[in-house]
Amino acid sequence: MTLETVVFYFLAAFIAVCSVLTVTTNRIMRAATCLLLVLFGTAGIYFLLGYTFLGSVQIMVYAGGIVVLYVFSILLTSGQGDVAEGLKRDKFLAGLAAAIAGAGIVVFITLKHKFLAPTELLPTEINIKLIGQQMLSGDKYGYLLPFEAVSVLLLACIVGGILIARKR
Repeated sequence: MTLETVVFYFLAAFIAVCSVLTVTTNRIMRAATCLLLVLFGTAGIYFLLGYTFLGSVQIMVYAGGIVVLYVFSILLTSGQGDVAEGLKRDKFLAGLAAAIAGAGIVVFITLKHKFLAPTELLPTEINIKLIGQQMLSGDKYGYLLPFEAVSVLLLACIVGGILIARKR
């Protein structure tokens, strides 16, 4: 067992535990903190796989921006000691059934998939200027439109949070 395998299993267990804590805790701020830890763990897996650009984007955009927006919205719209309501039995059973069905689908696909042995491909490095031009291009494979859509959505969330806070 190599060090990379040990680190991967540690990160996978860390992400799984923090994910469960995110959805099971009654405190909203604790849920946001656990979500932040899940996003950092995901960035760790990206770095472990050698995807430094994706890991950096994961930390800057998700762990930095989105979680700060969540915390800002929570602190702006809720009281200090707000506790999430408990689930009713029917919603809990529906969620449990959906989780079991999803796990069954994942296991089925994993068992039916024929994994191919990796070939010895040399990694190619692309410079940051080319990545920036591709991300901001408006052609078929560009990311300008989704980027603008997400920025408008985040702006709408901030304005909505301010309007909700002003009503109080």
